[in-house]
Amino acid sequence: MSRVAGRFVLPALVAALFAAPLWFMVVGSLRPTSMPPPRTLELLPPEPTLEAYRRLPELIPVFTYLANSAVVAAVAVPLTVVVAALTGFGVRLLTPAARRRAVIALLVVLLVPVTAVWATRFEVFRLAGVVDTIVPLLAPALLAVSPFLVLLYAWSFGGIPASQLQSARLEGASWLTIWRRVALPQVRPATLAVAVLAFTFHWANFIDPLLYLHSGDRYTFPLALRFLLLLNPTDWPLLMAGCVIATVPCVVVFLLAQRVLLSDDPLAALRRGRP
Repeated sequence: MSRVAGRFVLPALVAALFAAPLWFMVVGSLRPTSMPPPRTLELLPPEPTLEAYRRLPELIPVFTYLANSAVVAAVAVPLTVVVAALTGFGVRLLTPAARRRAVIALLVVLLVPVTAVWATRFEVFRLAGVVDTIVPLLAPALLAVSPFLVLLYAWSFGGIPASQLQSARLEGASWLTIWRRVALPQVRPATLAVAVLAFTFHWANFIDPLLYLHSGDRYTFPLALRFLLLLNPTDWPLLMAGCVIATVPCVVVFLLAQRVLLSDDPLAALRRGRP
């Protein structure tokens, strides 16, 4: 009985704990428009309706903002993966002493608050003449978004025996070829995790579009949620509908990544679309 509880009941309770906010967000979006939030928890609204989703495109250009966010994610996520993987592989090739110093330096950078560099970054982009373009939104990808992603790759590459890398080197392969053909195929779970984390960051990025974008046709979807709050702060079903639309891509990406990770053959599962 204890084994069953540990294997099924406890994971189900944890999953329900994390899924509950998503469920109540969906339920809130199905309430009649202009209705206040319920005073108590409810599994379904008394009169569910899709009116909030119908009104949403009438207030803001939802599809334009979604397309802008999709473009940023489509360019930034692969760029983040490549930069993090190359940097992590470079850390793996260092001597043990140099590797420790590199890891310490990455940890120090990780501790620096993002707010400390906002003013400097804005001035750099202003002098470069790229404010109100997509470039500042892609810039974090050139730095692998976060040192944590580099450390994740460095730790994953650390599990590859040095003999494999040296054998490929003796065969005449360059380090770039070894990274692409020998190292990367052995750290697919890390690549998938980095891709999911990068997608979540770029899709939900609110501060950078707020700082650097001025033209309405370039806004991303996180800004749309702020506009909804400013336009009608008391229409909770409308706000919840916007939150649901913003959350769905992240949930879909997470579920696809989980399906691939749990498959015996991740690449085959990704091609087939099933475990």
